[in-house]
Amino acid sequence: MMLFEKYPVHLTNSLTGRKERLETIVPGHLGIYVCGPTVYGDVHLGNVRTFMMFDLITRYLRFLQYRVRYVRNITDVGHLVNDADEGEDKIAKKARAEQLEPMEVVKHYTEGFHHVMRQFNILPPSIEPSATGHIVEQIEIVKKLLENGFAYEVNGSVYFDVTKYNKDHNYGILSGRVLEDLMESGRKLDAQDEKRNKVDFALWKRASAYHIMRWPSPWGEGFPGWHIECTVMSTKYLGETFDIHGGGIDLKFPHHECEIAQAVAATGKNPVNYWIHANMLTVNGQKMSKSLGNSFLPRELFEGSHALLERGYGPMTVRFFMLQSHYSSTLDFSNEALGAAEKGFKKLSNAMVILKKLQHPGTASPDKLLTETLTHYTEDLYASMSDDFNSARTLAVLFEMASRINDFKSGNVSLSSVDADTFEQFKLSYIGFMEDVLGLKEEEEHNHDLLNNVIGVLIDLRKKARQDRNFPLSDKIRDDLKKMGVQLMDGKEGEMSYTID
Repeated sequence: MMLFEKYPVHLTNSLTGRKERLETIVPGHLGIYVCGPTVYGDVHLGNVRTFMMFDLITRYLRFLQYRVRYVRNITDVGHLVNDADEGEDKIAKKARAEQLEPMEVVKHYTEGFHHVMRQFNILPPSIEPSATGHIVEQIEIVKKLLENGFAYEVNGSVYFDVTKYNKDHNYGILSGRVLEDLMESGRKLDAQDEKRNKVDFALWKRASAYHIMRWPSPWGEGFPGWHIECTVMSTKYLGETFDIHGGGIDLKFPHHECEIAQAVAATGKNPVNYWIHANMLTVNGQKMSKSLGNSFLPRELFEGSHALLERGYGPMTVRFFMLQSHYSSTLDFSNEALGAAEKGFKKLSNAMVILKKLQHPGTASPDKLLTETLTHYTEDLYASMSDDFNSARTLAVLFEMASRINDFKSGNVSLSSVDADTFEQFKLSYIGFMEDVLGLKEEEEHNHDLLNNVIGVLIDLRKKARQDRNFPLSDKIRDDLKKMGVQLMDGKEGEMSYTID
């Protein structure tokens, strides 16, 4: 019997609002798609929580012996400012401001995103497609939507006809929005608008004279809308209907709602069986946002360089902190909470170090109650994670196990009072859930002050070399630091920052 048969998963489906048993389309195989980053800036902590939660989910599904294909995209075109259908592309805007090619911006921030994922021990997806790598497929699905009568073309732009779609389908099936309410709220269409109705959304946009990123299409030069890319990439790699689609709760409307409408209108099929949404981060009870000055970059959290932080915290401490809350709950950052998480993580981490060294003596006088207790711990770990990926409850079980481990080490409880097989299963379960499921590993200890000072000296030397136009030396310092895991990032006005692998 496979582990997923012994420990069936139940998850909360955002589409129905109910907790349901996971039944995959192909037994033993599972396809999951998660909306990835728009790579025009540094990934912030709110994004990290989403990717960390789906890392947890895919880790556990693989631990249960599912064969998982995990697809997480890179958005490198089509995502306009304010998540709207008008305005400048976020990446093109950044490229214009920095006087760079858009793909230079994409490469820089994609590398930065991958670096942050490694720091948090977030595993890479099976496939990581990009929007610009699937322009042809996006044009083809737009053509199909036009042929099916769910889209219309105006002046080289193509829009999805939401009211036409809603006659036979439910636009709002995921978010609970009512089309009539959407039609009445917000600003009215003016004479400059091309849309038939304000709820319609762009599938393809005509490129204005100043728009940098553009491709030829049957409707003239332009670029794809934001929503169409995920419909294309998810169905290309996972099929017209697949198992799980995930993302942050902020994407539920309009992005995910539009994905469903596009897919149904193109294929006549419901694209996804289970939708999962990770909730947001708050800071001292307030929503995390740049405008409030309480949005953290990961490096600010590690260095303790943000004004709201008393000191820095390691990546595994932050990961542990995030795992203390269920993915569907809001999570509040504070110095007190991070400090408590650091202590809790050290307790579990120290117990794992002890456990790895413990060896059963080989002889036993089993205590029946203790043997049953250790066996129940393993069952409780699986039961907790199989119940909607409840990492908080899983950690509670691991704390109980850690207390037993410390009892074994101190001699308060003799290892000979439990049989060897039961102890081995207890050991494998603790280590497996810590490392393979929760993705927690021992925090590396660094002398941060000394390290930061040394890197600071090298940065000053590099600045001097650039001022003296000694570019070979400047490049050598940058490349040598990169080989050692230190990534330098040049700012607009000559300032430099860095991250450490």
